[in-house]
Amino acid sequence: MALRKKSAKNPPVLSHEFVLQNHADLVACVGMVFVLGLLFEGTAEASIVFLTLQHGVRAPDDGAAPDARAPAPPRTLYHYGARDLATVFFYTLVAVLVHATLQEHVLDRVARRLQLPKATQGRFHEAGQLGAFHLASCAWGAWVLAAEGCLQEPGRLWRAAPRGAMTFAVKLFYVAQLAYWLHAVPELYFQRTRPQDVPPRLLRIGLHLFHIAAAYLLGLHRLGLLLLAMHYAAELLGQLGALAALRAGRRPRERGLWAAACVLGRLATLALSALAAGLHLAGGPARAPDADVNVLAAEIAALASSCAVQAYVTWGLCRAQLQRWREGGAPPRAPAAKRKRTKGGRPPRKAAENGVAAAHRADSPQKRKEKPS
Repeated sequence: MALRKKSAKNPPVLSHEFVLQNHADLVACVGMVFVLGLLFEGTAEASIVFLTLQHGVRAPDDGAAPDARAPAPPRTLYHYGARDLATVFFYTLVAVLVHATLQEHVLDRVARRLQLPKATQGRFHEAGQLGAFHLASCAWGAWVLAAEGCLQEPGRLWRAAPRGAMTFAVKLFYVAQLAYWLHAVPELYFQRTRPQDVPPRLLRIGLHLFHIAAAYLLGLHRLGLLLLAMHYAAELLGQLGALAALRAGRRPRERGLWAAACVLGRLATLALSALAAGLHLAGGPARAPDADVNVLAAEIAALASSCAVQAYVTWGLCRAQLQRWREGGAPPRAPAAKRKRTKGGRPPRKAAENGVAAAHRADSPQKRKEKPS
């Protein structure tokens, strides 16, 4: 992720440099089109599809006591559908605006104040953006789990919602997650990402989109919330360790503590993810008797894929960290002496005089002067 350089002269309109410098303003103009559509009667209905959550149905509150005299007011539950694509598109525009605002008004100022070298500014911006997202998502996911009553009653994590219905908070969380990882694709162009860094970042984006969409479409809403919150907590430790490594420099003790915390956090996330997936799949009595076999197979595939990715990331992190510790403990090698070379491979004049030529003069027998007869 490179810094955006603002030139003194204005580039041509709709040119490559113009789009890179003003992409946040262009995206804001596109978003304002949908907001202004609410002011007119002919376009208000279409604009609402982009701005608000869709596919909501009225359902009675299942948390009320059966012997209550006054019936509980009906609440709105949400399902997934085709109109969710429009909502995700609008919130993708919002994610681009938030990304640009955070980078311009927070990260750029912090980087200038810390006087980071240009070689580390890209890593600082990436770790700052992902760290802020992971922190917000982890806190948001924990709040939604508490609002759903999963922290007081963990059995709700394995209990499937009726017909895949979800509350407003759960659906908004998943829509925001899908929008964020979709916005990361055009950000590769906006941030001038190097070509060699594009494939691994696309792979990371694709894995997140696949697992979040699988939890959203298969009805694994609460379990997906728990797994995402734990995953983001481990990722947050990794981003904080990357930021600390930029400031620690050559202090191996501080970097080692952060590395150990990241490895332990990733191992705990892997163990809890496998335990949660196993408890969900083992909850046979809580599963509906007429459940579709294809849906069950898809759930097994999605959860197994999630655990496999967590295991692969954990193994890669542990192997890389062990290699760093091994290289850090090895004694430094002495640099090889460089030999001076001259043109044509000939030794310099002083060496020839003091070395080869002198030796030649010392070894050669001296000529005797002949006496005249």
